[in-house]
Amino acid sequence: MRDTACADFLARAGWAEARRAPLAGDASNRRYERLARGTETAVLMDADPARGEDVGPFIAIARHLTGLGLSAPAILAEDATQGFLLLEDLGDALFARVLADDPGPEDTLYAAATDLLADLHRAAPPAGLAAYDAETMADLACLPFQWYLTGLGRPAPQAEIAAFRATIRTRLESTAPPSVLILRDYHAENLIWLPDRSGAARVGLLDFQDARVGHPAYDLVSLLEDARRNVPPALQVRMRARYVARTGSDPDAFARAYALTGAQRNLRILGVFARLCLRDGKPGYLRLMPRVWAHLMTDLDHPALADLRDQALRLLPPPDPDRLARIESRCARRP
Repeated sequence: MRDTACADFLARAGWAEARRAPLAGDASNRRYERLARGTETAVLMDADPARGEDVGPFIAIARHLTGLGLSAPAILAEDATQGFLLLEDLGDALFARVLADDPGPEDTLYAAATDLLADLHRAAPPAGLAAYDAETMADLACLPFQWYLTGLGRPAPQAEIAAFRATIRTRLESTAPPSVLILRDYHAENLIWLPDRSGAARVGLLDFQDARVGHPAYDLVSLLEDARRNVPPALQVRMRARYVARTGSDPDAFARAYALTGAQRNLRILGVFARLCLRDGKPGYLRLMPRVWAHLMTDLDHPALADLRDQALRLLPPPDPDRLARIESRCARRP
């Protein structure tokens, strides 16, 4: 039935006879295909509502971003009820792929992505968008206690977890309140290099349907503390300084917020990657956890987070090979 609905959508959009080839997906239930019709190409997003997907947020954020002159994919056709979108094809030049072939332009690409954030943060976020506030972030920072520790067969010490949650929530409440649009998955495998465009439009944007209103440091952390590729520490320092200079942020306050939001984000990712294995049968994410742990340790080294570091290390052991093998042994069977 899903295939029939998809064929009907493509027929209405004028792409019924297009050649179709699968594209790599992500951690969600969405499915992507590249369509070819003569010399034209487009991308099909299949986000089945029956599997909990909703294209509405993607549509809203895409139109907001393109309205600011940024390179989100143009929406060529849509059926929000059925969960189908036909999107502009931005190509295959993912930052990660470009830099794997030639690391030479690394500074250029990361500078463009950093400048995009500075430009985006000068615009008001869309009305009605949910806030990525301290309470939400504190809850998500506790995901590794629910999933990573469970995968290790260790009981979750509820009193200590509650104390940790209270500490990180208090720290988050002490930072500037949510104020800018954050895309939340702003990293080298979701950014496409479009050198024929100019300014911030050179950075193509993907996977932003989970956008919220949050702290300005959040997406910069996502970019520079990438779970999937190593960003040189010196480059990270330069890009943080570049963002601070372009936005007029207070350097010390931004450094504290960067470390705190980075710690929260990396804790969340540790929990999500363990969950993707244990619940969803996707063990490949486990190999990324040591890098995420290293990012977490760097963030928690900030002097303002000393108590948070002590609490985290009492609760969470490093994801060494033996521990990751233990989690993988409990990996869910693929459906």
